[in-house]
Amino acid sequence: MTAADRAATEAFAPAKINLTLHVTGRRADGYHLLDSLVVFAALGDRIWLRPAKRPSLTVTGPMAAGVPEDGRNLALRAAGLAGAEGLAITLEKHLPAAAGIGGGSSDAAAVLRALGAAERIEVDDLMALGADLPVCMAARPARMQGAGESVEPVPGIPPLPAVLVNPGVALSTGAVFRAMSCFGPPMPEIPGFSDVRDCATWLGDQRNDLQAPACALAPEVGACLAALEDAGALLARMSGSGATCFGLFAAPDEAERAAARIGAAHPGWWVRATQLAGSDGRAGAGRADQERRATT
Repeated sequence: MTAADRAATEAFAPAKINLTLHVTGRRADGYHLLDSLVVFAALGDRIWLRPAKRPSLTVTGPMAAGVPEDGRNLALRAAGLAGAEGLAITLEKHLPAAAGIGGGSSDAAAVLRALGAAERIEVDDLMALGADLPVCMAARPARMQGAGESVEPVPGIPPLPAVLVNPGVALSTGAVFRAMSCFGPPMPEIPGFSDVRDCATWLGDQRNDLQAPACALAPEVGACLAALEDAGALLARMSGSGATCFGLFAAPDEAERAAARIGAAHPGWWVRATQLAGSDGRAGAGRADQERRATT
């Protein structure tokens, strides 16, 4: 990070986790209808914004490889949507791209929040950037419905110790949706939860309808789920359209031990212990952008 970056406006783009993802139908325009309980992790990408004569984007960080620095990048497009034509963006990537955890959408939402544009951007414009943009703008536990445009806050979600695992395989969102054989019912009403065990028990009766087709397309997803279960997860599930999976654990130290175990057994995987922020905004002790990496 340069001296200019240290003087710039800083933003944090947390990983988005779909605790549930019920696919309930498809609209005439081809968009699928979703019903999803979404939360956000205490780890994510970091962004610096500073005034410049012309727009630019520089991508750094451990997960920068393959991330575009041109108009394909949602962070740069979000700055344009907000009318910030002269802006230099430095994006420090800690989240794998195209991994089911909203990395690009969360980056774009962080840029819009940092520019104070959250209240003046229409939902249709957010959806034009990506279906995860409305919920990533909220960056709090929420129920996402419709094609992603309907977002309602959800109270009663406790902080959730978790491990995120990505096997390093690419999954096409379109291919995963096309591999679905049928649609399912929506979620029931979401109750308040006393603790992570209570939450995991309720989540166990819900679904990610994209998990089975994703496992069929990429068996590595199933291997991630098995590794999380073997490490003692209260619940293991895929997030979004994959390939990232999450496991919920009873306590932060259990999550850290599980991450170390999985990382040692699978050194080629991306494995992180973290906390998923609850409805009160708490994500456990430490800075929101603190990342605990499994030692291998």
